[in-house]
Amino acid sequence: MSIEKMEFVAMIGLMKYLDDTLQKCLECGNFHIEYASKVVSEPGQHFVPLQEENPYRSLLKKIVNIPIGDDFSFYEEEVGDVAELSMEQITDFVSRTSEEFRNLSIGISELENKITEREQALIQLKHLKGMDLDLGQLFKFSHMVVRFGKIPVESFDKLDYYDDKTFIFVPYDDDGVYKWGLYFAPKENVEEVDKIMKSLYFEKIWVPDFVGGTPESEADNLSAELDGLKHNLNELKEKRKELIELKGDMLNRMFCHIRFLHDRFSLRSYAAVFKGNFYLVGFIPKKNIQKFKESFAKVPYVSIIAKPAGEQEEIETPVKLKNNRFARPFSMFVEMYGLPRYNGFNPTTLVAITYTIMFGIMFGDLGQGLVVSLLGFLLYKKTGNALGAIMQRIGISSAVFGCVFGSVFGFEHVLDPVYRKIGLEHKPVEVMDNINLILVSAICIGVALIVVSILINIYVSLKHKDFTNAIFGNNGIAGLITFGSLLAGLAKLLLDGQNIFTAKYVIFLIVLPIIIMFFREPLGAAMHGEKYKLEGGIGDFIASNFFEVFEFMLGYATNTLSFVRIGGFVFSHAGMMSVVMLLADMAAKGASPIVIVLGNLFVIGMEGLIVGIQVLRLEFYEIFSRFYDGDGCAFDPVKINYTTSID
Repeated sequence: MSIEKMEFVAMIGLMKYLDDTLQKCLECGNFHIEYASKVVSEPGQHFVPLQEENPYRSLLKKIVNIPIGDDFSFYEEEVGDVAELSMEQITDFVSRTSEEFRNLSIGISELENKITEREQALIQLKHLKGMDLDLGQLFKFSHMVVRFGKIPVESFDKLDYYDDKTFIFVPYDDDGVYKWGLYFAPKENVEEVDKIMKSLYFEKIWVPDFVGGTPESEADNLSAELDGLKHNLNELKEKRKELIELKGDMLNRMFCHIRFLHDRFSLRSYAAVFKGNFYLVGFIPKKNIQKFKESFAKVPYVSIIAKPAGEQEEIETPVKLKNNRFARPFSMFVEMYGLPRYNGFNPTTLVAITYTIMFGIMFGDLGQGLVVSLLGFLLYKKTGNALGAIMQRIGISSAVFGCVFGSVFGFEHVLDPVYRKIGLEHKPVEVMDNINLILVSAICIGVALIVVSILINIYVSLKHKDFTNAIFGNNGIAGLITFGSLLAGLAKLLLDGQNIFTAKYVIFLIVLPIIIMFFREPLGAAMHGEKYKLEGGIGDFIASNFFEVFEFMLGYATNTLSFVRIGGFVFSHAGMMSVVMLLADMAAKGASPIVIVLGNLFVIGMEGLIVGIQVLRLEFYEIFSRFYDGDGCAFDPVKINYTTSID
């Protein structure tokens, strides 16, 4: 539950060794680079940012823009002897190969367009087969316009209302929904007629210029032409495949080589230069610093200075979370909220433990939990997705609490013989018979987590010498005393009826801490030896702090009650499974197992998702909000981006 210790690294050397230095940084795999100009921007320091045009950009663009087709994609591999070729040789090969692929691509594209046009024309000719007309002659009228298309049957019946208009609609096909046909209109009236037909939902059909003769003959001609075009298309695609087999590997190795040179050169912009010297800065994990220094043994005239990170005000130290094996997948949730600052608090282990336990309680079922865990195992094994690893853990937790609740795929008493064998008369918790116990337990869990969150906030704030937040804030010592005193008094009153809210108790443990929270800003300034500046007048100070303290007190209540949802979902889960069992009992004997299986799958999918989201909400809003800012900078080591995207 910590953050990886970092070292701030500064490198100074001769310009001619800048590329070698950057290459070592890339090979290291753990170097987070920063703009050196941020460090050397002080007056009297003459280093200036290095600004250059990347000479490999145009060639890289040329490579990635080669129209190779969907059967090929670039990937990372060893470049081999390609690294020994000159830029002229690589450029010449890329140019010739690009021209070959481009010619094939143009031919394939033209054939595909022709095939698409003719396939669409065939679809349209299908509805024209009832016409014994020469289509080519219809388009040669000098004073008449012809429109082909379809009109809804109900709209066709309304054409009688337009008998006085100068157009004729001739139907030639009927599919029960549309009347397919054409209408003739004089050129001078065609706009008016088009508007009328549009109002009747007439849909035009495009008849291409290359269609002539009767529909039947044209359909036969197009079919024959299509066969020839498709044959030619397949031949061109085969030629492209052969070209890929012949030159694809060489082209990919050239891509990797130029991509490396391009990305390495792009890193030069991070350097600052002065009189033939460069200056580079960045961060590296402390455990890797010695190996990093040793890698520069053969790079002359490069000096490396390393010191503990966090001392540089100009550059924010990047954060790399350090987690144990169990907690590691849950860093995904932490990163969703935002990383902590360097020297801050890594909450991943806390999230891992609390998320796993709360999910298990809210989704307690032995059988369903094992299914969730199995699905998570398969997902993680196939994709490496952290969500799969999380599902494995929360699934086991669900199975454990399923044993406590005695539920196996919704069967509430199938484990009873096991309980009797270990000396229990019945299962540990009968959900519907222990409503108060479950709700009180949920609130107790919430209280415990809120207290832990406040304690963490006190620790983190004191570590950063933020006394306002640590001592006088609502999530500081004053808030903890207020919250704890109120809860202790209410618990005592409810459990044994004893009222401990005496005058001294209320004044010293509730009222006084509230007053301290009210004056938290002036008190915090005094702790830092600073003079508090009152802005907006005394009235504004009183009003704003009064409502903030009121919000604090209201927040204690709402945040605590928010954890009631833990118990609520216990009942929800039991209720949903009882409905599944009821439906199974009502179904026929043969259908009952199917209902149970489908019901369980539905509950696993729907309720599992909802519970997962609700637990995450509790983590973010009720726990994180008390001590966590999440505005840290991620540790992002430099690496080559072997994709076709170019910045």
